[in-house]
Amino acid sequence: MIYQSGIFNTIYKNLITPVLKKDSGIDAEYLTNLSLSLLTFTSNNRNWPLISTIIKSLKAEFCVVDQRLNQTICGIDFCNPIGLAAGFDKNGNAANIWRDFGFGFSEIGTVTKCAQPGNPKPRLFRLAEEEAALNRMGFNNNGAENLVANFLNQGIDLKKYRKNNCLGVNFGKSKITSLSKATEDYLTSLKLLIPYCDYAAINVSSPNTEGLRKLQDPILLKELLREVKNLHNCPPLFVKIAPDLSYKDIEDICQLIIDENIDGIIATNTSLDRLGLEKRKIKQTGLLLGEENGGLSGKPLQQKANQIIKHIHNIDNNICLIGVGGIDSPESAWERICSGASLVQIYTGWIYKGPILVPNILNGIIKQLNTHKLSNVKEAIGSNLKWVD
Repeated sequence: MIYQSGIFNTIYKNLITPVLKKDSGIDAEYLTNLSLSLLTFTSNNRNWPLISTIIKSLKAEFCVVDQRLNQTICGIDFCNPIGLAAGFDKNGNAANIWRDFGFGFSEIGTVTKCAQPGNPKPRLFRLAEEEAALNRMGFNNNGAENLVANFLNQGIDLKKYRKNNCLGVNFGKSKITSLSKATEDYLTSLKLLIPYCDYAAINVSSPNTEGLRKLQDPILLKELLREVKNLHNCPPLFVKIAPDLSYKDIEDICQLIIDENIDGIIATNTSLDRLGLEKRKIKQTGLLLGEENGGLSGKPLQQKANQIIKHIHNIDNNICLIGVGGIDSPESAWERICSGASLVQIYTGWIYKGPILVPNILNGIIKQLNTHKLSNVKEAIGSNLKWVD
């Protein structure tokens, strides 16, 4: 592990980390929203002299620049392979600041055509000992039109004019929309946001919207992707899949991705499998994890998500993969890349480890490139190279 120090990391370790060491205490969703409020204010006012100085300090502490981390994937320039996963900045309120935390890209959303409140609270739970989380948020967001407004409020340019701020948008189905009208729902959101998103993630795998995972059926998915692909100026498309699919289902989706010339897959979403934690009690509800609804994320998902990346890469190494699920260290990020992921995303691990995780991962990757005598991170993709201390 690589350790770095700085004022923001010190603040996080002293104020936030102690809260994350126990399940109870400050509600997980409240803490998330409080953090986002501060980041939103900073993102919206980044040109104020004081905030500008703070952002410069953020960049100095968390940004790692090395040409060997650069890749061009699907025509998109990524300054490094580490992204913020969808789910944290659902409404793009802080879309203009994630690059200052060292991320090579960020995925905004999930956004739906219609604004919706999501599922009843409480709906986000820490599993501190396991460095995991259970969520049943239900695509709570303010809708696609609001996301466009938030981009404009932050001065985020159309993608054709934007530099050094790679933004993906994760699209989901509105809860009130029936499966038979799902395609129209996705298309409405995409038409609004195509001018802003460098790539589009089609989310058909959240466990928290009733019936959504049925869209992973190859017949329904094919219909949806064909319509999306035909949109004017359609950006690169990635399909986000569940970790609970059988290998046969994954193979069917891969064949569809190949046949329909879709750009790639994001693997994986949160899991309905409790991964050996069925008897773990949720303190806030008194129920066992096996009795609770929602998707599991974080460290327990690490091995399963990595196996799926490896399996897809073995099916066809031309499918571009974004690996997500349980990545919480330089070692786990390197393993995901060497298993076949061109890019990786973090969320739960980033919360538990703090923002220092991004530069730690990037410096770790650079160390491995040096050790294995590689000239670019692209050479590590699918290489099965091991981490060397």
